[in-house]
Amino acid sequence: MQGKVILVTGGARRVGAATCRRLHAQGANLLVHYRASETDARALQTELNLARPGSVALARADLLDIRRLPDLIEETIRHFGKLDALVNNASSFFPTPLGELTENMWNDLIGTNLKVPLLLSQAAAPQLRENNGCIVNIVDIHEKWPLKGYVVYNAAKGGLASLTRSLAQELAPEVRVNGVSPGPILWPEEGEWADEASRQYIIGRTLLKRTGEPDDIARTVAFLIADAPYITGQIIAVDGGRSVNL
Repeated sequence: MQGKVILVTGGARRVGAATCRRLHAQGANLLVHYRASETDARALQTELNLARPGSVALARADLLDIRRLPDLIEETIRHFGKLDALVNNASSFFPTPLGELTENMWNDLIGTNLKVPLLLSQAAAPQLRENNGCIVNIVDIHEKWPLKGYVVYNAAKGGLASLTRSLAQELAPEVRVNGVSPGPILWPEEGEWADEASRQYIIGRTLLKRTGEPDDIARTVAFLIADAPYITGQIIAVDGGRSVNL
């Protein structure tokens, strides 16, 4: 990981921030993308640059403005001179019950979870090919086991899983492409998991009988970037066994 340059989308908070901390601690330089979480992004940048000055830069962008995607690659190269890895972490998540979903909901969920990872990967591909780099997509165990009431989100993450395998084929042999599928790591900030009974039900259906930590995802991302030279086209579930016991 030492000296690698990594672009992380949605890196200011939650799993994204944990991933940035883990990659940085192992020696990477980071371009951290954020959209609305400027306070969190600047705090993270300050924290990590105190440990290693000049090692973290920020880029603010609405990823649904597709015209901005090549700019993120250019900003990374301008700051650090190259790009070794892309982590497609940014994601929208909200319910879309049949009978209530709208085209705007579709555009948001499919856009952030599928369209953006594809087009950003396309923009990054020349640099990644040059540096024998890699892409890690943050998928979801619900790409295989749909979550009721989230039909568009499920479809978007299912598409991202297929995209991961397709990009692995398209970009081989120079670029590896893999995915990580989180299970119960962090509860959504709103929605039906707000009550303790719902959370305990999910934990009870998880083989390890507990939630995971954001760093569990971060460690797996770091492994796929730095320690998995013969792994591509794979999606690793990090879910405490939840997907075995659905």
